[in-house]
Amino acid sequence: MAIMTAAVRVQRGSRVLEIGTGSGYQAAILAELGAAVSTIEIVPQLARQAVRALRRRGYRKVHARVGDGFAGWPERAPFDAVIVTAGSASVPAPLLDQSGSADAW
Repeated sequence: MAIMTAAVRVQRGSRVLEIGTGSGYQAAILAELGAAVSTIEIVPQLARQAVRALRRRGYRKVHARVGDGFAGWPERAPFDAVIVTAGSASVPAPLLDQSGSADAW
């Protein structure tokens, strides 16, 4: 997670899309760095648990939803950075379309 976070050079105010919320740990790290985080989890139970954990700890700049992350979150785009914490053989086109720049990857 540290390598991914460093690679996208998150700064205070960055808008970050995270694919694969999992426990919410990566979203919390990004929020601690000052990013506004949009995170998508395909497994409903994981998403619910992560949202509860993030809210309990006061992370209000993390927006989460259940869905197929490979479709991105066009309503919240563009993003300064996109982090995919799930495996894929290639980068899905919708995610490329929603990133604000080539540096988002």
